[in-house]
Order: sequence, then C-alpha cells, then structure tokens
Amino acid sequence: MTTMLKEMRKAKYGISQKTLYNFERILQKYEGNECDEMFMKAMNEQLSKEQRFHIYETQGGCNGTGYDKQRKAFAQENVNTDLVKRLDLFAKTFGRHKPVLNDDNTMTLNFKCSHGYYKRAKEGKYTTPPLNIETYFERCAGGRLYELQKALGIKLKIKSVDVSPLIENIENPVTFIFQIEEK
Repeated sequence: MTTMLKEMRKAKYGISQKTLYNFERILQKYEGNECDEMFMKAMNEQLSKEQRFHIYETQGGCNGTGYDKQRKAFAQENVNTDLVKRLDLFAKTFGRHKPVLNDDNTMTLNFKCSHGYYKRAKEGKYTTPPLNIETYFERCAGGRLYELQKALGIKLKIKSVDVSPLIENIENPVTFIFQIEEK
C-alpha cells in the first residue's frame, strides 16, 4: 500500500492533503492484510470511483510482470492483426477469458480469478464478502487492464466494474468494461 499511497500523492488525482494524511495514518496503524483491508475501505469511502479507477490503471492488483516478455512478443507478432482476431488469439494463447469488443469502442471481459477472493471463498475462509469487495475487484480490473494493454498493444481505461453477488454464487464472474483509447 506504500506504493499506492505514493501514486495517490501525484497532483493528477486531485486528492487533498487531509485525505492523504488519513491514508498515511492507516499505514502507520495497521500491518499486513488488515492494513490492505483498511486502506481499501478508506479508498472506497474517501475517493470517487473515477479517482480509484484512475489509480488502479497504474496500480492494479496482480500486475505481475512475469509474462511481460510473452505479452510483448504476442503484441509485436500480431500488431497488424484485426483487434477482433487478436482478442481470439489472446484467449487461445494465454488461456484466459476472451474479451469481447463492443460497438461503442469498449471491451467487456467476464473474469474470475483462481486466487484471491475466489480461492478463499471456495476454501470456506469467507462466509461473507470482504468489507470492500467492490474496491477489491476494481483493483483487479487494473491488473486485467495491464495484461490486455501489454498483449494487445492498445491503451485502455477502466470504464466499469460489475461485481456479481459473489457470496451467493462464487462461480459468477466479475464483468469489467474497458474504454479503448487512442495510443
């Protein structure tokens, strides 16, 4: 969360000094998972959805760079391929859910990760969703945005995150909608 706070200090997010101080206090008071939970709760309460989306576009969860070489190679290999075809190839190559191109210059991705909340819920560790389930998956959207941008060679912005009633049926995916931007 220290890296997240560092990002939040940038003027482009328009976060007041008083609000930033509240996040600093959380980092001082809590540790580990409790710190993460309290930090995300504060983000949900003290920042607008647009501010959170903007922050998660650079600081999303699971932004792992372990596959960046493969993603970049895929992007270079398919640079002249139609985007619809690239989405199909992306799903086949990386074994992920297939993003769908929409008529309004957006992309929809129904996603369910195999770790994080879903894994804990299947193991019976959650009987209720975490306090900040919506913010949790907004952060996850940032990770999906990261991998899609790298592999597809396009610029995206988070437009919406629709969280299904997870505790009722953890098999339902979360729906991310990304706005396709000019690069």
